[in-house]
Amino acid sequence: QVRLVESGGGLVQAGGSLRLSCAASTSDFGMYYMAWYRQAPGNQRELIAGITSAGTTNYAEAVKGRFTISRDNAKNTVFLQMNSLTPEDTAVYYCYCRWILSTAWGQGTQVTVSS
Repeated sequence: QVRLVESGGGLVQAGGSLRLSCAASTSDFGMYYMAWYRQAPGNQRELIAGITSAGTTNYAEAVKGRFTISRDNAKNTVFLQMNSLTPEDTAVYYCYCRWILSTAWGQGTQVTVSS
C-alpha cells in the first residue's frame, strides 16, 4: 500500500503563492499517475491537476494558468505550485496516485486564502 504525505499548506493572502509537496512511499513512483484534488466545505472533491508518468499534465479550468503540477521521480515527490491565489482556492488539498489497480490518497493539507 502506497503512503502519500502532503505538506506545504497554510494561510496566505490573496494574490500570494504556495507550493504543496506530496511524498510517496514507493519505489515504483515513476510509473504512477499523480494528481491533486481539493475539497472546499460543502463541495465535492474535485480534480485540479494531474501528471502522467510521461509528464503530460492536465488542469481544471479554474486553476489553469495559475497552478503548475510537476514531479521529481528521483525524490518520489509531486509538487503543486499555486500562484495568484484567491479566497475561492481555500480548501483541503489532497494528493492522489494511481497505477494499474493501486491507488492511494494523502491525508490532505489545508490551504486558506484570506482576502
